[in-house]
Amino acid sequence: MGRSLKKGIFIQAALLKKVQKALAEKSKAPIKTWSRASTITPEMVGLHFNVHNGKNFIDVFVNENMVGHRLGEFSPTRKFVRHGGKMQKEQERAASEAAKPKAAAAPAPAKKK
Repeated sequence: MGRSLKKGIFIQAALLKKVQKALAEKSKAPIKTWSRASTITPEMVGLHFNVHNGKNFIDVFVNENMVGHRLGEFSPTRKFVRHGGKMQKEQERAASEAAKPKAAAAPAPAKKK
């Protein structure tokens, strides 16, 4: 559920100061933040942010399509490993073995002397 229009959008005060400072200096250095809940505003377009995901910082470049979303939406907190088990491993092994002969069959480029 979205935030009430009466309350307005949320931007952490410290982050807003950093954004205004970066715009005044026209700095290209990324802005480091832990504020995943802060909303992206139009003045943030074109800036780089390093958003904390709980373990490390993810680089986020803000463009026009991101306005109105939260910074945390672009810094995933969970790492997707993969689905499958024994059958998935067998399929991947078969695919890699099928790719190896194709690479070996390709002629090597002739060396110039």
